[in-house]
Amino acid sequence: MASTSTNKQPLLVDRVLHEVIDLSGATVAEQAGIDITGTNSAAPVVDCTTNDGAIIEDVYSIARTTLAGYKINLYLSSASDYLRQQQGVYIGSLTGSTTAGTKTRIADGDLPYVLAPVPGAVSPSGENRFAALYIPRGKALWAAVEQQSAVDQALEAPLLGVQGGYY
Repeated sequence: MASTSTNKQPLLVDRVLHEVIDLSGATVAEQAGIDITGTNSAAPVVDCTTNDGAIIEDVYSIARTTLAGYKINLYLSSASDYLRQQQGVYIGSLTGSTTAGTKTRIADGDLPYVLAPVPGAVSPSGENRFAALYIPRGKALWAAVEQQSAVDQALEAPLLGVQGGYY
């Protein structure tokens, strides 16, 4: 049961996944919120448009500046070449640190709960279940920082890392 082709929640991953991308210049409009409007330069993080999908257990950012923390938006899309308004759906965000070199993780509880059984394990919130982001077959995970002003090119935007596995 290592494949999502069975229409069941998989218990195992075929290969591990750890991607770190540079979000410098990867922007969406200031105060974008959950809507993608106009042009953007979002960056693809994990592309599952041609495989069985992936599960992401950790999402983190590493700050490269002491400027105000950038808000990093995450989107799921059926496109792997450009984040389009009609295809991209906002799924969450995290705010990067304001101290260079500091790592910030997505908050406990900001990822959906997963069904995979984990006997005897307890999550950081004390519950007997875990949270992770499932990227289904045919989708891609995208990320972009919200511009802090209309002229901000986000050249000091943080690095974004995700860890998990492909099915």
